[in-house]
Amino acid sequence: MYELPRIKCIPLLYLKLINQHQPNQILAQLITNNLKSPTFLSKLIEQYCSLSNPHKPRLIFTHFHHPNLFLLNTLIRCTKPQDSIQIFSTWASKDLLVFDDFTYLYVLGACARLPSLSCLCLGRQIQTQVLKFGFMSNSLVSTTLIHFYANNRDVSSGRKVFDEMSNRSVVTWNAMITGYSSQREKGKDCAFNAILLFREMVRDVCGENPNDTTMVSVLSACSQVGMLELGDCIHGYIEKIICKPEDDVFIGTGLVDMYSKCGNLDGALNLFSKMKIKNVLTWTAMATGLAIHGKGKETLELLYVMLKSDVKPNVVTYTSLLSACCHSGLVDEGLQLFHSMKENGIEPRVPHYGCVVDLLGRAGHLKEAYEFIIGMPVKPDDILWRCLLSACKVHGDAVLGEKVAKILLHSQQQKNSANLDDASEDYVALSNVYASAARWDDVEMLRKEMKTKRIETKPGSSFV
Repeated sequence: MYELPRIKCIPLLYLKLINQHQPNQILAQLITNNLKSPTFLSKLIEQYCSLSNPHKPRLIFTHFHHPNLFLLNTLIRCTKPQDSIQIFSTWASKDLLVFDDFTYLYVLGACARLPSLSCLCLGRQIQTQVLKFGFMSNSLVSTTLIHFYANNRDVSSGRKVFDEMSNRSVVTWNAMITGYSSQREKGKDCAFNAILLFREMVRDVCGENPNDTTMVSVLSACSQVGMLELGDCIHGYIEKIICKPEDDVFIGTGLVDMYSKCGNLDGALNLFSKMKIKNVLTWTAMATGLAIHGKGKETLELLYVMLKSDVKPNVVTYTSLLSACCHSGLVDEGLQLFHSMKENGIEPRVPHYGCVVDLLGRAGHLKEAYEFIIGMPVKPDDILWRCLLSACKVHGDAVLGEKVAKILLHSQQQKNSANLDDASEDYVALSNVYASAARWDDVEMLRKEMKTKRIETKPGSSFV
């Protein structure tokens, strides 16, 4: 094995060439020759982090120096998010170093990559420190703060940071627009805000011009609100200002997704056929569009062409394909597709199992669906059981419906859930199963039980 020469100084270029294979030898040379250059140590920390060795970087940091901010920033930047947050918290409690804007930039990035309630609380504390020491003028720190809030589902706080910024780069605009368009669970309001913000960006004469990232986020927002006319206008804007959609795989995929979800399937197919480069996301977007419109056989034909083009489907692709089989009643094809997943290196997940249960339930194969759930290698969730319960109501199988409903109610009791909405839905679903089988005495008994337990039915609502 080649050994490093015993030298008093390691040139940086030499270190870059060999550190991919011999970081331990380099570390030994640095210890032996008492070399403490932060530049060398920083590169060594980066190399160990790339090799997923979490212990050596900390050893380098603590062994060679008294607290060194440059090395601490490198450690926070290169380690895994949970380790970065832990390292920052440890040194913040020691109060031995005065952090700079890079420290806050890197730890906010770690909090953005690991969204949770604890990270949200930490990020808010970090924002207080950033304001206190005057680092909000750094657009990178402010932009990362917007990205952090968006990832932690607090988009209103991110918008407040955005509005207070005096200088915004295109990355800042993209962070805020993407933040809005990613809040799908909050309904259409955030998607509308993304579109309004894009309009403001275009009208800002002294501001930044939109780029491909901007357009992908805006197209995602259009697909959520279902505004085909607006999507057409943005398509025209892209062709006039940005590029030809068929030449850009990401913009082209965004347009295919938008047209499919806004009801213009022919437009999606036309653009899809013109695209010069298609990745797995493009094929998945087209498969999802066909599935939404109930084109089961066309979706399976698309899979055949996809495999022939040497593009490997992913977990989302299979979810769309199975969904298409559900809506088209292609039971045999759907089951065959599900069993072929492992052959293509895809391990089925709960959504895939849910599609199979929905497929069998819609076709009236309730017993097979129940046995399929019982035989699953993963624990079924409540959504999966409710899918089967709904099928029992449709096909009037009160016996199996009662069994499934009791499983759901028992699951709610085990969770000790304070959320009565789920329990209410399960009781109402079981009541409907009894009613469909004309078991009115059981319906009355169940309603009395709900009153005794003070479980109220959730009132219906409509967007119309």
